Amino acid sequence: MLKRVRPGGYLVVREDPVPEAAVQLERDGYAIIRSAFAADEIAAAKAEIESVYEQLPPDGRGGNKRGGIEDDFRYEMFNRSGLCQQLVGRREILDVIDPLIGEDAHIIANTCWRNPAQTEHRHGGGAWHIDAGPHIPLGPDQGWPEHIPHPVFAIGVHIFLMDCPLACGPTGVIPGSHCSGLFPPVERLHDVDLEWQGEGVTALTAFAGDVALFVSDVWHRRMPTSDEDKGRFFLQIHYARRDIAQRIKPTSIVNHLQPESIERITSDRERRLLGLHHMGFYDG
Repeated sequence: MLKRVRPGGYLVVREDPVPEAAVQLERDGYAIIRSAFAADEIAAAKAEIESVYEQLPPDGRGGNKRGGIEDDFRYEMFNRSGLCQQLVGRREILDVIDPLIGEDAHIIANTCWRNPAQTEHRHGGGAWHIDAGPHIPLGPDQGWPEHIPHPVFAIGVHIFLMDCPLACGPTGVIPGSHCSGLFPPVERLHDVDLEWQGEGVTALTAFAGDVALFVSDVWHRRMPTSDEDKGRFFLQIHYARRDIAQRIKPTSIVNHLQPESIERITSDRERRLLGLHHMGFYDG
């Protein structure tokens, strides 16, 4: 566990107690905070977010999601909803993530997911993936030392706006896989029996008001739905260490370049070098 010597200062080992959810998140790569938010808080946030969906059409950023599901997403939610802005900064979440990524950790993406129930065809489940990295790549014949806690660089969080039982295709994680230094094997991206060191999938089933957290390096996917699928609705936040850039808006909109600097660019590599990146998973 970590803490900052001072804001913007060095990271040091934290010696004071931390919540059990933080311990589990570091060890297993995931944790769930049950009943983190009251029913009236979730109902109010859900209503406000639904109004965002009604008033704000998809802005094209869903193009980096496969399957023609752009309308399922709304981006930079803390800019769209005051209640979302309040939820993402609540101590129920920060007390768990701060010991892992520092008290000056910030939000790098904030997207709402509203996946409708599959009325014609079941959702077959997503592909196993990691959200970034691996932040510390390892070879298949290497392993992270068990006596050294694996550093955490970014954490995904789901605030559930409705119940998400197994029938609705919750996120599934492979415990401990965040320490593998590997991305999931490409020949097994839809394998329901995928394991890491004997650990199979754990489904992050939840009730409205629960909060699920997972290290961005952990192997995870949306699980298949069943005939009782009622859809999913959750607010997703990605928190990261201060030295990982925010990606709330595309770099084509927010960057540090003067117009004349952009005009002088002569290659795609130079664009990336100066901070004009192609959109990726976290953008939004």
